Amino acid sequence: MELVFQAKSEFYFSDPDCPVAVKRVAASNAAQHLHDLTTEPHRHDFAELVIITAGNGVQVVDGGEYAVSLGDVFLIQGNGAHYFLERNRVSMINVLYDPARLPLPFGWLRRLPGYNVIFELEPSVRSAETFKHHLKLSAAELAEAVEIVGKLERELEQDTPGAELAAFQRLLELIVFISRCYDAPPAENLAAVMRVGRIISLLESEFMREWRLEELAKLAATSPNNLLRLFRTVTGTSPVDYLIRVRLRRAAEALKNTPGAVAEIAADCGFADSNYFARKFRAAYGVSPREFRKRLL
Repeated sequence: MELVFQAKSEFYFSDPDCPVAVKRVAASNAAQHLHDLTTEPHRHDFAELVIITAGNGVQVVDGGEYAVSLGDVFLIQGNGAHYFLERNRVSMINVLYDPARLPLPFGWLRRLPGYNVIFELEPSVRSAETFKHHLKLSAAELAEAVEIVGKLERELEQDTPGAELAAFQRLLELIVFISRCYDAPPAENLAAVMRVGRIISLLESEFMREWRLEELAKLAATSPNNLLRLFRTVTGTSPVDYLIRVRLRRAAEALKNTPGAVAEIAADCGFADSNYFARKFRAAYGVSPREFRKRLL
């Protein structure tokens, strides 16, 4: 049985309130930093954005082998065992961050089709076919990405007021830049993922609209049944249920940040029936909207 190390977050994040780190791995098989598990099977409970800056190699993720080379960018969600099986003078930058502990603006990020594909969808359905068409940066794009990472590193090294906030800003800048660089190639499997990514972007940005499955299928250039199948495969739910989740998340944000009445917030987030909203909210969050707000006071 293969031994898999559990990489603990405290090994990599010096500040628990700012779970962001940059680890550079040079073209050497020797350990590059304390707790360097590059060539050892390991998993962790944070995300790892990998940017290949030189050479080539073979990365193993959940038993699948994926060839990588200069300019490749991909996300490892961490819950699956992964390591480098082969390293041919490969060097890389690993940007580590914990999305569960950072106030990432998912509502905005998910409006970017590239974000949906790179950071959420492709890692979840990764296969040899989809990975063939992962993001590969041009020389100019790679240089800009490395420059942003350098700024992120400098902020993490600072011991000045606001350094954590500035580091978070640089992380967001990198995520948005990488998302913008993505241009879906015409591969059937990945094109299907990209279609779902575009639908997610629409549901996130136009959550007040009463979308019909037939309408979404037309926008995705596929049949309703096929869209439903693809959407369930990628997200684990249906477009309608995903839309309800978006509305509930928006409502939770409004309950937290605004003094509006519960019924008004429900209506503003796409729920015409406040009783239906209350039932759905309790099912999702375990408490009523009013109890949710009280706990935040």
